[in-house]
Amino acid sequence: MKALTLHLISLLEKTGLSTSWSSTTGEISMFILLIIFSYFAYRLTWYLIKKIFIPIIQRSDNKFDDLLLKHTFFKKVAFLVPALLLYYFSKDTLFNIPLLVNVIEALLEISFVVISVIIIDSLLSTINDFYNRFDISKDHPIQSLIQILKIIIYFVAVLFIIGTLLHRNLSSLFISLGTLSAVLMLIFKDPILGFVGGLQLIFNKMIRIGDWISVPKHQADGVVTEITLTTVKVQNWDKTITTLPTYSLIADSFQNWRGMEESGGRRIKRSINIDMESVHFVQADELEKFRKIKVLKTYLDEKEKEIEAYNKKFDPDPTVIINGRRQTNLGIFRAYLKAYLSNRNDLRNDMTFLVRQLPPSEKGIPIEIYVFTKTTAWGDYEDIQADIFDHILAAIPEFNLRIYQFPKSSDFSQLNFQPNH
Repeated sequence: MKALTLHLISLLEKTGLSTSWSSTTGEISMFILLIIFSYFAYRLTWYLIKKIFIPIIQRSDNKFDDLLLKHTFFKKVAFLVPALLLYYFSKDTLFNIPLLVNVIEALLEISFVVISVIIIDSLLSTINDFYNRFDISKDHPIQSLIQILKIIIYFVAVLFIIGTLLHRNLSSLFISLGTLSAVLMLIFKDPILGFVGGLQLIFNKMIRIGDWISVPKHQADGVVTEITLTTVKVQNWDKTITTLPTYSLIADSFQNWRGMEESGGRRIKRSINIDMESVHFVQADELEKFRKIKVLKTYLDEKEKEIEAYNKKFDPDPTVIINGRRQTNLGIFRAYLKAYLSNRNDLRNDMTFLVRQLPPSEKGIPIEIYVFTKTTAWGDYEDIQADIFDHILAAIPEFNLRIYQFPKSSDFSQLNFQPNH
C-alpha cells in the first residue's frame, strides 16, 4: 500500500505539482481509495457469507446458529473487515500526516469497541433465546443476568471510548469513578433494585414464566410472559399487557396460582344466603317426602335412629317441640348438598370438601360450598361451578327453604297501603 502511495505521489510530481502538494494530494487520494476498497471488501464479505455460509447453516439441524442469524450476528462480524483494513493500512497512506493518522486511529479504535459491543450483544441475545428453548428456563430465566452483562459491557465500552478520547487508561478512569459512585447508584437505582428483586424471585422460585399471578395493586391478573432486569410483563385475561416493576413483587404482595395448577384442582368457595324465617323443625310428613330423595334415604334413616335413641334415653316431653332432638330442613338440606356433590365425577374427594354454615347476619344464613374441581382450566371450572349452583338454587324450594335477597320492585308493588283518613 505504501509503495502504491509513493508511486501516485511521483506521478503527481511529474505533472508539475510541488512536492508538498503532491505528497498531500497523493496520500489523501490513496486514503479515499482505501475507504472505497474497504467498503467493497465489506460488501464482498457479506455477499460470500450470504451465498455460501448462511445456506449451510440453514440446512443444519443445529438451532443455535439459526438464532445467530436471527440476531444478525454474522452481518455484524462482517463490519470488522473494513475496520481492520482501515486500521492496518491507514499508516501506509498517510505516513506524512501523523496528526491525521492519530485521529483516524483513535476513531477506528472507537469503532472496534462499538463493533465488538454489538457483536457481543448479539451473541448474548442468542444465548438467551437458545436457553429459553429448554424447560429449565421457566423456573430459572437468565434474561435478567443477560441484561446486567450487557449493561456492564456497555459501561466498560463507554469508559474505553472516554479513555481513548482523553488519552487515559481504564484503571485511572475507574479510580476517578470512585468519587461518582453515589451518583451512579442514584442513576442505576432501578436496574440494581430490579436485578436484586429478579434474583430473589427466580432463586426463591416465587415466580416463573407461564405462572398465573394476581397483583391487585397494579390491576394485573394473568400469565407472566417475560421477566427482565427491571420489569415483569403479565398478559391479562383480556389480552392487555401489564408491566410491573420487578422489585414491586418483592416489596408488595402478589398471588401466584401455580400451586393450584400443579395440584390439579381448583377451589370453589361460594355461599348462598338462606332466609332464616324459612328454617324449621321437620314434621313426619316432610320426612317421608325427603326419604323419596334417593341420596338422602340412608342418611335420614341413620339420623332418625340416632335421634330416637337419644330421645328415648332422656325421655323429653313431646308436647313441647323444642324438647329433645329433631331434624331441621336446613340440616337435611346440608346433608343433601354433601351427597349431591360427592356423587359428581368432576369434583375431587381427596382434597378439602366442605358444606358449612357461616355465622348468620342481616342477610340470612350463608351456606358455603368449599370444594375443588378436577380441572384447573378456567372455562371448564366456571361451567362446573355454574352447574352446581344452578342445581342448588332450583333444589332449595324442595326443602321448604327460601333464598334471602334484597326486596325487588315487585315486592313493594304487592304491599297493600291503606290511605290515612
